[in-house]
Amino acid sequence: MNTDSVSRPWYRVLYLQVLLAVALGIFVGAVYPEFGKSLRPLGDAFIKLVKMMIAPIIFCTVVHGIASMGDVKKLGRVGAKALFYFEVVSTFALVIGLAVVNLLKPGVGLTPAGQVFHAAATPLDPSHLAEQAHALSTTSFALNIIPSTFFGAFVSGELLQVLVVSLLAAFALVAMGDRGKPLLHAIDLSAQFFFSIMSIVVKVAPIGAFGAMAFTVGSYGLAALNKLLLLMGGFYLTSGLFIVVVLGSIARMAGFSIFRFVLFIKHELLLVLGTSSSETALPGMLDKMQRLGCSKSTVGLVIPTGYSFNLDGTNIYMAMAAIFLAQATNTELSFANQVSLLVVAMLTSKGASGVTGAGFVTLAATLQAVPGIPLESLALLVGVDRFMSECRALTNLVGNGVATVVVSRWENEVSAQTLRDNLRGHRDLSLAEPVHEPRAHAARQ
Repeated sequence: MNTDSVSRPWYRVLYLQVLLAVALGIFVGAVYPEFGKSLRPLGDAFIKLVKMMIAPIIFCTVVHGIASMGDVKKLGRVGAKALFYFEVVSTFALVIGLAVVNLLKPGVGLTPAGQVFHAAATPLDPSHLAEQAHALSTTSFALNIIPSTFFGAFVSGELLQVLVVSLLAAFALVAMGDRGKPLLHAIDLSAQFFFSIMSIVVKVAPIGAFGAMAFTVGSYGLAALNKLLLLMGGFYLTSGLFIVVVLGSIARMAGFSIFRFVLFIKHELLLVLGTSSSETALPGMLDKMQRLGCSKSTVGLVIPTGYSFNLDGTNIYMAMAAIFLAQATNTELSFANQVSLLVVAMLTSKGASGVTGAGFVTLAATLQAVPGIPLESLALLVGVDRFMSECRALTNLVGNGVATVVVSRWENEVSAQTLRDNLRGHRDLSLAEPVHEPRAHAARQ
């Protein structure tokens, strides 16, 4: 039984407050659209508050986890296993997205046969998108991982830069041995301090979710989506099937239920649903995975890295959106073209994290590799991208959580029985009760 829900009145349970706020935001945005648009600052303010805390929390978690472990070989082993998992599962996501969009054909008929597509009046600037997409080249992406200064990573807030700095700091502490223990203890205290701040910030999540949803519905509405509704429906259905079938099968092989896992992280999922940003749930995911039994070092490496390299929802979206635009503009794509699109999408999606307007920018980078699809056709997705971004973020979040548990299982850090016990007997955990060590670990084999 959920003892936390029993100990408090239902209206004081945070995830229920967020759910009610989302429903109220949809109502306000639909009935009073102009007022709903004016509430955007509420959602933006909450997201900025959370993003403010992400860099220091990741730094403290990664540094303390790895340095206290003192096993550099394990770090390389965990990193290699995580990257292998990311690439295999991400490829599945892209292939499934391509298969579904070719089956549904949501874009066919949007532009009459024989006619040339003309972009509607929109603030979208294709030339600007092309410049941003060019910036996502492999070389630029690799160089961007290295911050200009040590503290520059914390100023920019880019996760991979913070991860690089964290790894260097962790290795330095390992090399220092006993001399580094006082600093390691200070970092652990700092982690508790930053989690305490997050417990304060997360209390205003319902306000942020209300403002974000009211703005979304007030700006774009829920009607007159025509063929775009089919694309949206197909994307939501594909993402749901991916979670239940693909991630569910992976979870079953790892010894736990995907449905119990989703219930375990419901608080974080509702935060993502309300804000359309998976970053708002990152601190909570770091904490929840440790409570589940995964080691701090594995959690601190897999979760942040997954935010850039394990974007299952983004991959499904990239495949479906690109083929949709080809269908909508009467662009013929051969099987070879679609395979090349898949390969390019595998690369461009890696730069999606931390890029402003990432959905359009990475999609623009992908389209440039496929001759014939006009870049201006991205204007078709302006009105519905916000609705699909929520599904992208939710799928990404579940995928990263499952990846962390699987890698932890490969490392024999937690047994299948421990996972089932923790998932079966979990309480509604919140950041108000930070935990920095796993509740239970399996004995190493």
